[in-house]
Amino acid sequence: MIRLTLVALFVIIFLIVSLPIQLIEFVIGKFNPDIKDRSSLTIVNWAFRTVLLISGTSVTVLGEENVPQDEAVLYVGNHRSYFDILVTYVRVPRPTGYMAKVEMLRYPSLSTWMKYLHCIFLDRSDIKAGMKSILDAIDKVKSGISICIFPEGTRNRTDQMFLEFHDGSLKIAEKSGCPIVPISINNAGAIFEDHIPWIRKAHVVIEYGKPIYPKDLSKEDKRRLSTMVQDVIKQNYLKNEELV
Repeated sequence: MIRLTLVALFVIIFLIVSLPIQLIEFVIGKFNPDIKDRSSLTIVNWAFRTVLLISGTSVTVLGEENVPQDEAVLYVGNHRSYFDILVTYVRVPRPTGYMAKVEMLRYPSLSTWMKYLHCIFLDRSDIKAGMKSILDAIDKVKSGISICIFPEGTRNRTDQMFLEFHDGSLKIAEKSGCPIVPISINNAGAIFEDHIPWIRKAHVVIEYGKPIYPKDLSKEDKRRLSTMVQDVIKQNYLKNEELV
């Protein structure tokens, strides 16, 4: 109860207090978009780290050396919790946009920060809009912005280990030429989703797999790219279950 209250209060206060900061960031972006990208990343990283601290979340990170530092990448991960975004975002080495559902646009201050961080809002009910979102993501990767997707399409609320991956999102890497970095996330649901509405102390394990370069794959491997990525995530997930 205490953790939930403190997290909720912090988020509300941050979103209100940061309104003038968003205006400053907007002005900075008009003159120097790169500085705006880096400052927005720093501000939101601080906010996310604070939420993780308040919630009592500890994180073990494996394979971080597998993340390329000199180019944009497509992160692909399993999705069980809202906290998947927090525990992964605080570790990105460069501006990174997340694929988010279009409904997030209804939250004014939050959606402004998401736009500043290059998040892309996906309307799953509109096929044409969905295709445009993929094209927007390709353009961002080509401009040096990494993208993170959860190809299960939504948070996994079932007893299954994984939901079916949606292949379309991997086109971002195939069309942009960027590497895919598989992410396995263990135990993030134990923070909140496993016992809604309470937030509880939990230990999360993240592992970054070795990057996969679609352009270097054979035609046969390209056809099974989605399965290949999911297999890496599954293997690391199962391996790390004993660490949580």
